[in-house]
Amino acid sequence: MEFTQFATEFFRDLPIRKKTLQTYSSVLRCHLSPDLGHKEITEIKRADIQSILKPLPPQTAAMTLAVLKTLYREAVARGITENSPTANIRSSQIQVVPRKFMTVDELEAADLGKYRTQILFLAYHGLRWGEAVALTEADIRDDRVHITKLVHGPTKTKSGVRVVPLMSPFKKFPATPKGIRKICHEQGIHIHSLRHTYAYLLKTSGVHVTTAQRLLGHSDPRITLGIYTQFRDNEIEDAAEMIRSRRRL
Repeated sequence: MEFTQFATEFFRDLPIRKKTLQTYSSVLRCHLSPDLGHKEITEIKRADIQSILKPLPPQTAAMTLAVLKTLYREAVARGITENSPTANIRSSQIQVVPRKFMTVDELEAADLGKYRTQILFLAYHGLRWGEAVALTEADIRDDRVHITKLVHGPTKTKSGVRVVPLMSPFKKFPATPKGIRKICHEQGIHIHSLRHTYAYLLKTSGVHVTTAQRLLGHSDPRITLGIYTQFRDNEIEDAAEMIRSRRRL
């Protein structure tokens, strides 16, 4: 059976969310089918896969390899092939690109327009947009925010289901991020930057990285560590002053 034919049929039967299926299909269309599409699935070698992964950015390569491993795991289970050429191929190291963000103090002082309450809520609780839109008043109870779902269904991973301390008033989010995105852009940030604001708040409040991982809903601690290594310019001088004060003791 040809690779693309098998992948297309397999994806159709997968019990996954629509967005995940779109991601898998995009990986197949953009990165796998051009080189592997008409090859028999049993003829694809480890070197073929490595040549595809090598030029890709780390995150894209990791996702592409994950899709391939899923496909070949099923191919082996169905008896289509005896071995998977993905065996012993390691994922690319996940990288976190530094993202500009504002501190909570800076946001509190900024003109955030009619969506001020929602923007500050994102900054004080670190929610993803899809999590925030899915929230209702029933999810705010006992001074906690109970995050159990996305706007289009269940959370992508188990770690997405979590409870975080309620730190600011809740107001229902609009169905579209357009208005909030516009205000964020005016401040020189993105909506997702507000998760970095929350991570920075946790870091500067002395919250341990493993606790931050749970509060942020990260399944991979490397992502949390990558964000925790971000710093503001004033931290350099703060560190210098701490070192000077210790030397004077």
